Amino acid sequence: MRPLPLTHPGTADHRSPGRFLWWMARGQWRTLVVAMLFGIVWMGTQAVMPAVIGRAIDAGVAGRDLRTLAAYAGLMLVIGLVQAGSGVVRHRYAVTNWLTAAYRTVQLVGRQTTRLGGSLPRQTSTGEVAAMGTSDLEHLGHVMDVLARFAGAIVSFVLVAVILLQTSVTLGLVVLVGVPLLVLLVGPLLSPLQRRSGAQRELMGSLSNTASDIVAGLRVLRGVGGERVFADRYARESQRTRRAGVEVARLQSVLDALQVFLPGVFVVVVVWLGARYAVAGEISAGELVAFYGYATFLMIPLRTATEFVNRLIRARVSAQRVITFLALEPEHVDAAGGATPEAPPVGSDLVDARSGLQVRAGTMLALVGERPDETAALAERLGLTTPARDAAVTLGGVPLVALPLAEVRRRVVVSDTGSALFSGRLRDVLDVTGHGDVEAALTTASAQDVVEALPEGLDTVVTERGRSFSGGQRQRLVLARVLALDPEVLVLVEPTSAVDAHTEAAVAARLRDHRRGRTTVVTTSSPLLLDAVDEVAYVRGGRVVASGRHRDLLASVPDYRLTVTREDLEEVAPR
Repeated sequence: MRPLPLTHPGTADHRSPGRFLWWMARGQWRTLVVAMLFGIVWMGTQAVMPAVIGRAIDAGVAGRDLRTLAAYAGLMLVIGLVQAGSGVVRHRYAVTNWLTAAYRTVQLVGRQTTRLGGSLPRQTSTGEVAAMGTSDLEHLGHVMDVLARFAGAIVSFVLVAVILLQTSVTLGLVVLVGVPLLVLLVGPLLSPLQRRSGAQRELMGSLSNTASDIVAGLRVLRGVGGERVFADRYARESQRTRRAGVEVARLQSVLDALQVFLPGVFVVVVVWLGARYAVAGEISAGELVAFYGYATFLMIPLRTATEFVNRLIRARVSAQRVITFLALEPEHVDAAGGATPEAPPVGSDLVDARSGLQVRAGTMLALVGERPDETAALAERLGLTTPARDAAVTLGGVPLVALPLAEVRRRVVVSDTGSALFSGRLRDVLDVTGHGDVEAALTTASAQDVVEALPEGLDTVVTERGRSFSGGQRQRLVLARVLALDPEVLVLVEPTSAVDAHTEAAVAARLRDHRRGRTTVVTTSSPLLLDAVDEVAYVRGGRVVASGRHRDLLASVPDYRLTVTREDLEEVAPR
């Protein structure tokens, strides 16, 4: 499947649902045109069939001409075969159009998700993205599916009207005026249906988000006894969504009923008029049969037209949600135009002017703070993963914000406590580049026992977000993954907070050797890790107020000793 070009979300193609749908249709115009052509042939053959039957009755049956009757019978056979063949091809292309529209929507959402990167959770919810990947793509696919039948409905309607006008001007005018009038009668339902569908779509996204939150935090909820609270919350939101769905269904049921009732009334009117003309001798028996066939057939294009309008309304609601998502901008983008500075050489110092932090190339430095959120925020700033564009962080004297984002992501990697494992084979999950040293990374992260306990070792398939592992196991595997990546600068946020002291000691002893010659920053207050690093920077109020070796800071900086050892200052103060 040829992917759609992802144009900038601010262009005219994405400003309105109508333009977005037109842009989507333009991207698959070849299959749409083929489907519409076969849809016209398929429905056109049905439209001319009553005329052939009427002629067969008048010329063959009424005229007692077997040869003429046989000729018309053969013509009906040919028309039936053409109708069957074109119907099969039309359906195949209709399904192709559905799948193309649906999965190109997936491509767009997937690319935008990648483009937003770490800023995605801060700009939209998981439930909203999940709803786009389920209900929205379905509605966008449906409107492309029904388009072929709608084209056939329009052409067949015109064809029938022309035939009827040639036979009876009155009946022809009834068709020409009556069919559009019936379509207009359902117009007042369309605006409320669109409004209610939009409200239901909003609630569905919120409900999906609540469900994903519950699943992600189920273990914590069980630990604190909060399962019932969140279950009740989900039940309330579910009921609101259900009620919104019922409101949509009420209008939808009326619309569906009108799709049957109005064409039925129309058939009765046309047949009644035709019967009167037949009794008066103005039309023949064959023409009366043909009129009945036309009236019955016209129910198909009428229902197709109302179905198309219904699908279009739902597609516009979904398109609005998609273009709103596409309009989101990542927090960090490469500067358009302008000269990009030359990338600093490998082995450059990492400096944050705002906090006064300086990380010498090739060293292992620990960040310790009175408030862990301060050091975590500093770590995120070092990797350019915060919303603000801050030129204070430089690599080799070059601001990170001035470098291409891909260059920053390649050279500086931040692994925080929120990092998760993806689904898939464990070997592929840990070795994201395909050429990392997984065995050495597992040894350093002290995670060999986790792999050995799995039934298929590194070939075991990891469940969603690695939920089959305990918190400590998952943390060690996340550490192994980032160590296998082996970036030039690695920033680790509390990498051993969920492991026991024995495992932490093993990780601390191996991490420095594993990262020897490359820059590593670790935020931690663990004495085991602090004793293994080259330098410790003590942060207070967002500034580095002291730096040096761990043991030296313990002896010379009371606040640092208090932060690390959790002792009361009065107990350790000299008497």
